[in-house]
Amino acid sequence: MKKVIFILLAMAGTWNGFAQNDTTIVNIEKKEGGDTIRVGSMIIIKQGKPGDRSVHVYDENRWNRNNFYTRNISTNWLIFDIGYAGLNDRTNYSSAEAQAFLHDQQGSPATKGDYTIKGARISNFNLWFFMQRMNLIKHVVNLKYGIGIEWNNYYYKTPITYVDGANPYTIRDTVSFSKNKLAANYITVPLMVNFNTHPYRRHGGLQVSFGVSAGLLIDAKQKQISTERGKEKHKTDFNLEKWKVAYIGELGLGPVKLYGSYSITPLHQYGLDQLPYTVGVRLSVD
Repeated sequence: MKKVIFILLAMAGTWNGFAQNDTTIVNIEKKEGGDTIRVGSMIIIKQGKPGDRSVHVYDENRWNRNNFYTRNISTNWLIFDIGYAGLNDRTNYSSAEAQAFLHDQQGSPATKGDYTIKGARISNFNLWFFMQRMNLIKHVVNLKYGIGIEWNNYYYKTPITYVDGANPYTIRDTVSFSKNKLAANYITVPLMVNFNTHPYRRHGGLQVSFGVSAGLLIDAKQKQISTERGKEKHKTDFNLEKWKVAYIGELGLGPVKLYGSYSITPLHQYGLDQLPYTVGVRLSVD
């Protein structure tokens, strides 16, 4: 009986060895591309021009831990931004246009203080449906682009209120608001040049990107909360510019990045000369 068991175990081991050898043969014949061949856990990559190519052999297990096989076009889905939205107010309040934008002044002319917004609070959220990175020069220099939605909220310190109509204007309201917010939301397309210091690492090295974005206003409203009136929401585009063009930038190491934007078009069509900007943290995996 012991001899029979021994013989069966020996046959099972021999069969298992054949099976492993057969699997290896299949893997040798499996090609992953014109310049890449897989042999078991080994990856063989031919690089260079035809007639002058070098061959590199990588252990896949070590490659997965320490390096990243970079494609010419890579896509990241659902990228989130969270940060601060502010305004650089360059309005000339001595001009007739700026004074006319604030009605019922009651002897007190419009000043920069009428449109001051609160700082140091989260007021910018962005959702990028996707971003793609296209190799330009050895994966160190890339083109980066995508599409998404920007939500910008401006929280006023004062009871300034927008009045809609054929020619929208503002007034100093008569109540005290616990929340007085102007929201401007855009569908935006960014276009950047990206520099990656270590493109063959899984999360790359130090990355720097800069470029421009174009946004279309898709939603605007003023939301106010007070004891006297409760919650009020006025949804209209007032006199906000329909298009926004901005300089944009990104700096990061790994999946967490810092982002920033500075608009070169003002928030309003007339009355005020305020340039929006944002700064914050971007969560993505490259």
